[in-house]
Amino acid sequence: MELAYYSDYAVRLVNTEEPARNKDTLTSVEAVRELFGPSSQAARRATDADVTRFRSVRARLRAVFTAADSGDQTQAVDLLNSLLLEYPVSPQISGHDYLDDEGRPRWHMHLADHPSNATAGYTAIAAMGLAFHLTEFGVDRLGLCQAAPCRNAYLDTSTNRSRRYCSDRCATRANVAAYRARKRLETERSDSTGRSAETAQATTERTDV
Repeated sequence: MELAYYSDYAVRLVNTEEPARNKDTLTSVEAVRELFGPSSQAARRATDADVTRFRSVRARLRAVFTAADSGDQTQAVDLLNSLLLEYPVSPQISGHDYLDDEGRPRWHMHLADHPSNATAGYTAIAAMGLAFHLTEFGVDRLGLCQAAPCRNAYLDTSTNRSRRYCSDRCATRANVAAYRARKRLETERSDSTGRSAETAQATTERTDV
């Protein structure tokens, strides 16, 4: 499994909460297990205690994205480094699920499950994946959706570093809102110009009299 894959762990966790909408889907041990995916053995170790622990890690990961989104690269790196130190990974060489044309394993780096608890295991993977993405592509590739009130996290993989929204839905919503705002402004300017013309004409008529 490629290390870049693990960066999505951080995005999935951060986006379980939408602060501006007062929404939080991380409310049960089942929700915690869903974050791992259906095939993860680590999810089976999750308990009710992991709900609170996951929420704490979520706040710290969101802080990384917030710092990156605001342009504070040093702060983003410092916050991520603190997670890496607290939740170290256990890398392994693996060949499962990937075979070449001759049936031989395609060796790749894999992050092993953490032995202590579900939160530690997930956080180690999420932090390492995010760190790999950050160092490979740049801090500015970590962003928060610009379509208010959504502030979901995303990883910018565009070729020209142009991504600003977490999804096509938010991009469409933002574009529609911007279009409507432009139309309102045009209408207001047109009305203002019309009123100014009427005032000027009335003034001229009074002067002629």
